[in-house]
Amino acid sequence: MAQEISIEAKRFKQIREELGKTQSEFAELLDAGSTTADIERGKKKITGKIVTELLRQFHINPLWLYGNSYNKNLETTGSTAPKIITMDTSERENMIMVPIKASAGYASNVLDTDWYQELPAFNIPLPQYKEGSYRAFQVRGDSMLPVLQPAEWVMGKAVESVRQANDNRIHVVVTADTVVVKKLRKSEIENQVNLISLNRDYPVIEQSIADIKELWEVNSKLSFDLDVHEGEEAMISLKQGLDNLRQEIQSIKKGTS
Repeated sequence: MAQEISIEAKRFKQIREELGKTQSEFAELLDAGSTTADIERGKKKITGKIVTELLRQFHINPLWLYGNSYNKNLETTGSTAPKIITMDTSERENMIMVPIKASAGYASNVLDTDWYQELPAFNIPLPQYKEGSYRAFQVRGDSMLPVLQPAEWVMGKAVESVRQANDNRIHVVVTADTVVVKKLRKSEIENQVNLISLNRDYPVIEQSIADIKELWEVNSKLSFDLDVHEGEEAMISLKQGLDNLRQEIQSIKKGTS
């Protein structure tokens, strides 16, 4: 029975043929040995280094390569999609975990495939994580209280550009020198966004879009502290009160229309 060729192997071959390169020429460009024949036959896996070279030289979207995006080409300028992804033994994309201690190094190693191998990774077999690329980051500090506690984990879905980001949602924002978890609000100032802490003791950060390397929209969190923290009950009560007030206002508007 013939071996089924993976989607990344098929798309890898497609890239080579569209570029008009022989298997030997393509291998030399990517520093992938003497030929790419084994990769195209599915006998050899595509390494992280090759994925990086495909992105750097030909702007090939890693998510497209593995069948997780319709966008084949990815401009590195202005792109906030992940530059490196890793796969498990079943060729499923890993959810890489970035603990607090690694967050400082993460920002400066977004293209270092060897560094990524040192980070823990896992898969969540739930439908909410089936489509797209996900990454887990540990929360540092108390700037996102009361919603996010220090040392909790947030899971974020990759956003390919700031233009595609959902306004007023919590995101993990990776710049050249830091990783922060903030609510992102698009600004009226061109080429800038505001990063907002939920804890009002922290000022709003005016962030240049050009300096954002990766962007992840937070869709869930992992917590090991199940106690209700001081002030949270009041916040929940306040939210419920506001929701009720909005409903009453809507009822009044409907009654007078």
